[in-house]
Amino acid sequence: MALISRHARRPSIDIWPGFVDALAQLLMVIIFLLLVFTAGQVYLSQALSGRNKLLDKLRKQVNALGDMLSLERHANADLRLSAQQLSSQLTGALAARKKSASEVSALTLESRQLQQKLASAESALSSAQQTIASRNTQVAELQKRSSETATALSGQQELNRQALLRVEALGAEIAALREQLASVSAALGLAQTKVTSQQAKIADLGRRLNLALVKKVDQLARFRSEFFGKLRAIVGNRPDVRIVGDRFVFQANVLFPTASATLTPAAKATLQPIFATLKQIALKIPPNIHWILQIDGFTDARPIDTPEFPSNWELSAERAIAVVRYAIANGIARNHVAAEGYGATHPLDPAKTPQAYRKNRRIELRLTQR
Repeated sequence: MALISRHARRPSIDIWPGFVDALAQLLMVIIFLLLVFTAGQVYLSQALSGRNKLLDKLRKQVNALGDMLSLERHANADLRLSAQQLSSQLTGALAARKKSASEVSALTLESRQLQQKLASAESALSSAQQTIASRNTQVAELQKRSSETATALSGQQELNRQALLRVEALGAEIAALREQLASVSAALGLAQTKVTSQQAKIADLGRRLNLALVKKVDQLARFRSEFFGKLRAIVGNRPDVRIVGDRFVFQANVLFPTASATLTPAAKATLQPIFATLKQIALKIPPNIHWILQIDGFTDARPIDTPEFPSNWELSAERAIAVVRYAIANGIARNHVAAEGYGATHPLDPAKTPQAYRKNRRIELRLTQR
């Protein structure tokens, strides 16, 4: 009993305060880690948002550079076409020069032939003169002879007379050949002068054509850039109106109802400021720049067969013509607009999906040179 009572009087060890302190410290560590993780998440979100904005800005710059590259490519195509026309003109001028050179060669050959004839005639004249001298010697000798040789002397005189006639004929022929040679020499001089003048004209023509070509291309490119810049401001960032190279692309559903070539009131409201802008810019374009607003119509690959439109060709052409008529009604001169229908050819997206069909049904506007 005494032992039991001793043990009962010993104080017991209480571990709960230390356990609670440890749990509190562990909870504070966990809360601190959660705060650090949350702050890291916020910082990473802000960094990713900034990077996304930067990527969007870079994408816009890449699209703008692509548009500028496409414009330059089409300008280069126009420049190549003008260069081909200049090459054809220069080819004609070179052909004329070659023809003049052949004429000069023919005249030179004729001059050489006449000189050879002249030399032959002069040789014959010299031979005749030698013969006359020989005959005169013989006549002198015959005159010294006796009178019974008078008959022979008379024959020799007749021969001398004939030789003199021949000499006179040869002299006349030589004079005619000399006149003909002088005429050929004069013609040769004129031909050479003409060739020199043509070469100078060809060089001047090439220089002027190059200057005119560069000037026209630069002027048209400047007006095209001004026109497209104003159109960008008018159209804005509409997803159904895009810029592809040097063309403005309108989705067909923006301008026309389904399977129709009649412009809607909304389409006219969209196109009217565009034509008004072009009308203002046209007043600045010089008359020697033959510009034209090309309007092209396209459909999707699904065939159409109605009494009004037997095929996609008719539908695309009628839609392009409808836009041309509205352009003329808004003051654009008839000789500065043109319409073409391409049907389902030249698709922007060859896929067979509704999105591709909607993308391929379009009207394209392009300012180019006729």
